[in-house]
Amino acid sequence: MRAMAIWLITPLLLAAAGLAMLPALRRALGWGVPATGRTPEDSGASSAAPVGAAEAPSAPPSAPVRQEAPAEPKDGTTLEPAEILQRLRALQLGLSAPAATDPERDKQLAKVLATLDERALEQRHFPRRPNLLPQLVHAVNDETVARRQLVAIIARDPALVDSLLRMANSSFYRISPQPVESIERAVAILGSDGLRSVIATALMQPIFNSATAADFPHFAHLVWEHALRSAQAALVHAAVAERTEPFAAELLSLISGLAEIVLFRAAREQCAAAAKGGAPTAALLAALLQAQASLLAQRIGADWQLSEAARAALAEQSEPTLPATPLGRSLRFGRIAGALAVLHSSGRIDKATVGLSLPPSALPAAHRDILLGKLLQPFQDPRTAAGAAQRR
Repeated sequence: MRAMAIWLITPLLLAAAGLAMLPALRRALGWGVPATGRTPEDSGASSAAPVGAAEAPSAPPSAPVRQEAPAEPKDGTTLEPAEILQRLRALQLGLSAPAATDPERDKQLAKVLATLDERALEQRHFPRRPNLLPQLVHAVNDETVARRQLVAIIARDPALVDSLLRMANSSFYRISPQPVESIERAVAILGSDGLRSVIATALMQPIFNSATAADFPHFAHLVWEHALRSAQAALVHAAVAERTEPFAAELLSLISGLAEIVLFRAAREQCAAAAKGGAPTAALLAALLQAQASLLAQRIGADWQLSEAARAALAEQSEPTLPATPLGRSLRFGRIAGALAVLHSSGRIDKATVGLSLPPSALPAAHRDILLGKLLQPFQDPRTAAGAAQRR
C-alpha cells in the first residue's frame, strides 16, 4: 500500500512543480502574450529612478536606428560563440567589423587597466545593490508573506511602483490581455516568478539608462537589449534544460550587462582624464570589455553578496572551457542566444543563421523552437508601456 501511495502521489507533485514554473515560462516563451503592434516610440517614457540608483535620467535613451542593409551572413551560416559575441560588440560600439589584433592598442589597453583601479570604479561607477532587492526577493520567495505585505514593500518606492506597472503592461512582460492597473493586480497576475523578474529589471534599469554617450549613441540601448534577451533565454534554459534556479540565471544575465555599462562609463572617464579631454577608441573599448567585463561581473556578484553558486556561474564565464555548473551553462546559453537575437534584430544576421548558431543544449525540440521564435521577434523595450496604466 505504501508503494502504491508513493506511485500515486509522485505524478501529482510533478504536476504541481510544473504549474509553479508556468508563469515564468509563459512570460519568457511568449505564451499568451498579446501582439500589441506598438513600438517603443509609441509608448512613452519610463519613470524616474528607484531608490539606490545614481545618475538616472527620467526617460530611457531612444532606441538606435536599425540598419536597412541586408543581413550578413546570408543563407544560414553557423557562427561560433566567440564570433557571435565579437560581432555584437562591434555593433554596440559602431565598428564595421570586429577589431583585429593591434599591438599598439594592447599597450593602450594596459595603460587603461593600470589606471582603472578598484577605487576609481567604486567611487563613482560601481553600482550599489538596489536597496529593496533583498527584501523583495525574500518576500516573494517566502510563502508565509501575505500579498498585502508584499504590496506594502513595493509601495514604499513610488518610482518602483511606476516602473513596475509600466513593465507589467509592456508586451515584453504582459501575460494577460487586460491591463495591469494596480500593484495588487501585478502581484496576482505575474505570480512569484514573473514578479521577481519585473522587480529585478525595474530596479536595475536606471543604471543602464545612465550610460548614454554622444560618441557611442547605441551602446547603452544595445547592452540593455542584450541583457534582457539573454535573461529570457537563460530563464528557459535553467528551468527546462538544467532544472536549476530560473530567477538566478535571469538575474545573472542582467548583472552581466550591468558590468559592461559600469566598465564602459569608468573607462571613458579615465581615458578622458589621462588624455586631457580625449576619448577611448571603439576598438580600445571593445578590447577592454572583452578582457574585463566578466571579471567585473564577478566583483559585483561578490559585493552584492550573491550565493556561492551564483558567483561560481559568473566566474565560469571567463573560462575558456565550457561552464561546469548548471547555472553557469544556462548563463552562457542565454548570453549567446541573446547576442544572436540582437544581431538579427539589427539586420546583421539572417533567421537561418540564428537557428544554426544557437548553442546545443538539453532543451526539448518544442521548447527550443518556441524560444527561437521569441528570439526572432522585434524587441519591445519594457521600460516603456504598451498601454497606459492608471494606479488605483
